[in-house]
Amino acid sequence: MGNPSEPDASLVRRSAPDDTTVYIDRAAPDRGTHGPFFIAYCTSERDRPWGYLCGNCDAFDTAMDTMGRIECNACGNLRKPDRWDAAHE
Repeated sequence: MGNPSEPDASLVRRSAPDDTTVYIDRAAPDRGTHGPFFIAYCTSERDRPWGYLCGNCDAFDTAMDTMGRIECNACGNLRKPDRWDAAHE
C-alpha cells in the first residue's frame, strides 16, 4: 500500500456538468457495450458515490434502473444488469 499522503493515481479529479468536483475511479471499471463505465465519487476517499462517467463518450449523462443496468443517454453505451430475473421481462 502507498503512502497515505500521496495522491491516488487511479482517481481523476473532474468537474461535473453542474460544476461539482467529482473523483473518477479509473481502477474499477464496469464493462459496457461500447466502453467502460467509471464510478464518480463526491470525495477522494470514495465514501459517497456521485454517479457514473461513460468511458465511451466521456459523458456524465447516465441512468441506472432498479436491476443495476446503466445506460449512457448520450451514446447508448449499456451495462447489463447485475441480476437478471425472468419475471421482469
